[in-house]
Amino acid sequence: MVGESGCGKTVTALSIMRLVPEPPGRIVAPSSVRLRGTELLSLSEREMRDVRGDRIAMIFQEPLTSLNPVFTVGHQITEALELHRDLQGRAAREVAEAMLAEVGIPDAQRAFGTYPHQLSGGMRQRVMIAMALSCEPDLLIADEPTTALDVTIQAQILELLAELRRRHGMALILITHDLSVVAGVCDRVAVMYAGQIVECGTAAEVFTGPRHPYTQGLLASLPRLGHVQERLSMIPGAVPAPQDWPDACRFRERCPHAWQRCGQKAPPLFPLGAGRVSRCWLVEEPTRVAGAR
Repeated sequence: MVGESGCGKTVTALSIMRLVPEPPGRIVAPSSVRLRGTELLSLSEREMRDVRGDRIAMIFQEPLTSLNPVFTVGHQITEALELHRDLQGRAAREVAEAMLAEVGIPDAQRAFGTYPHQLSGGMRQRVMIAMALSCEPDLLIADEPTTALDVTIQAQILELLAELRRRHGMALILITHDLSVVAGVCDRVAVMYAGQIVECGTAAEVFTGPRHPYTQGLLASLPRLGHVQERLSMIPGAVPAPQDWPDACRFRERCPHAWQRCGQKAPPLFPLGAGRVSRCWLVEEPTRVAGAR
């Protein structure tokens, strides 16, 4: 899932795990969140607690604020094993140390007894991944796992996630605003704007032939090797706050192709074939010229 900050990527991920407080959050019918045939929205809170950390795990944006500073990293990993795998004592420690080693942390036995502040940003992120994978989830949600890491460490974390996904046979939802990361890692891309998916398709389809004006604007803002220009392209304005979402098309105030229909009715997700969709009236009116109102 990609999009500017404030588009709703993290809230969407939290909604999958039913971690959005109710109120103010609420599930709007009809809605469905299914995991291997299980309807998550029909589960009780106690049943949902069994799903979180076990069948679905999440890596949060900033590990230093997600890890408890008063407990060792080993204690925090074994806590999940005790809860979901009924492992205790030495058995839980062995699994935790094995996971620390699997995510590339040297001297896992020593690292088991360290506190989060004693580790570098890259090592803390690896601890978060080890914790998330300790119970072998069906789905791993990685919420901007490379934020605040230097480029070299970013590449290592992304390579690690890709390898662990293949090794454990799990699904991975990657949340990011870095389009280069999406191009190198993801099979499918969902572009979000103002709390809605506005375009979805394979990475190749979205990057080579974007159909929604917002996706086109995101890709146009990227610098390109061998292409000289005085200023990078930009999308004017900013993502509106939820209480200020406009009626009809939520992107129309920033869209260079907006026309009368965009302010009259909200566009649906138009199917474009083979699982690809776009939330834009231009799908029905492809001949509209830029700037028409």
